[in-house]
Amino acid sequence: MEVLTELLAFWQAQAGKLGHQTLQHIGLTAASLLLAVLVGVPLGLLLTRRPRLAPVVLGFTGVLQTIPSIALLGFLIPVLGIGPEPAIFALFLYGLLPIVRNTLAGVQGVSPAVVEAARGLGLTDGQVLRRVELPLALPVLFAGIRTATVINVGVATLAAYIAAGGLGEFIFGGIALNNPAMILAGAIPAAALALAFDAALAGLQRLSARRLTRVGGFLLILLPLLAGLYVLPRATSKLLAGFSPEFVGRADGLPGLQTKYGLAKLPSVILAPALVYEAARHHDVDVIDGYSTDGRIKAYDLRVLRDDRGAFPPYFAAPVVRQAVLAAHPELRPVLEKLAGRINDSVMTELNYRVDYRHETPRAVAHDFLRRRGLWRVPQPITGATIRLGSKIFAEQYILAELYAALIRGYTNLDVVTKTGLGGTSICFEALRTGAIDLYPEYTGTGLLVLLQPSPATVDSLGGNPQAVFDYVQVGFRQRYGLEWLSPLGFNNTYALLMRQQQAEQLQIASVSELGAYLRQ
Repeated sequence: MEVLTELLAFWQAQAGKLGHQTLQHIGLTAASLLLAVLVGVPLGLLLTRRPRLAPVVLGFTGVLQTIPSIALLGFLIPVLGIGPEPAIFALFLYGLLPIVRNTLAGVQGVSPAVVEAARGLGLTDGQVLRRVELPLALPVLFAGIRTATVINVGVATLAAYIAAGGLGEFIFGGIALNNPAMILAGAIPAAALALAFDAALAGLQRLSARRLTRVGGFLLILLPLLAGLYVLPRATSKLLAGFSPEFVGRADGLPGLQTKYGLAKLPSVILAPALVYEAARHHDVDVIDGYSTDGRIKAYDLRVLRDDRGAFPPYFAAPVVRQAVLAAHPELRPVLEKLAGRINDSVMTELNYRVDYRHETPRAVAHDFLRRRGLWRVPQPITGATIRLGSKIFAEQYILAELYAALIRGYTNLDVVTKTGLGGTSICFEALRTGAIDLYPEYTGTGLLVLLQPSPATVDSLGGNPQAVFDYVQVGFRQRYGLEWLSPLGFNNTYALLMRQQQAEQLQIASVSELGAYLRQ
């Protein structure tokens, strides 16, 4: 009941955005479906006349269906960039198989006696296809279009990950923030759209062949009109930002920046966290969110805009562990403390650079670091319990997880299972709080503003002092959650706004205040 109340309140507060995203979703689905019909139907008809090609074509379109949606979008970005183009093309590919297959099956299902009778009346092969086979095959063909439509409505939610908009923005934002109401705010309208499209096409499918032929022509006119409902996410402005879903929703992310700097004139699109740097690199967006120790800053020649008004608190990394685990395995604490103060900002940036840009594996980078610092030990025989080590879904977390896993294996007889890529902060934290994992690396600023969420007066009283923030978070987690923060590793991976170095120099933007001033000109 509480979730329902939150959902209704969310819909009321975000009614305008919900309508905008729904129109985008309809437009993406209609545009991709139109392309799939225009290509798939002729291709299916061709296969009725060239049956030897059918196994190859159907096999190829079937393989397209097996490619994970997010992977296909990732493959298309270097070619088509971000935005609606790769999303529509990917949806078009997913819609081909049911349309081609049902077109072929529909025509092949026409009674041979009917075809022979038509030919006996003197109809040419083309006339038999247009006047006899195709009209009789329309119910089966429409079933394929119906299937393709439902598939595309569902897959179109992923378009939000590449700045194409749609109802996926609410869904992925809710997943990143562990907000069930926000997830349902996008999932329920998406499901309703799928049911509405399916019901409409089911009604058409029941029409007679003659009426269905007329309706088919009307649909070819209607689909472009529906596709025209799509509204491009790029707004008219000097600059366009690309932000991850978590950054948009977190109190210490975009909302905090807007409060401190008033960046109301900076339009933004939602991007998958793994794609924000690529979007800046390829000039698809101008401003992105990132982390100050990310290796791609160096690799892609980006500039970190100075947070001159202190919107972001300190983000010193430290392991957060369940107190019950530390009590059950007292040998674990001194092992985890071996990294305390051993990694500064420049070292962490270099480790991230090796993973993000040189594509070395996080495990190889972590083991090399331990060897160079004299901390490496050969894994000990396993005679104890299993420690479940989690991480968020970016390279730095993977590296830290591998560092701790190697230390535990080398200095104790405990086994380690890593559960990496748990998503955003809320998902990782809930996994720790509920006992699904035993520890994971977290950041003091995140623990303060996202998880503890003290009053603004309390935050101001800490004054951005790293030790004060750590002490407050450590005590708060002990008392509220029964979780223990161990000593920080030494580096401060703060949130940051980033721009391409060359563009920032041309516009003379070195700080977030200067960005805000430029936008207000």
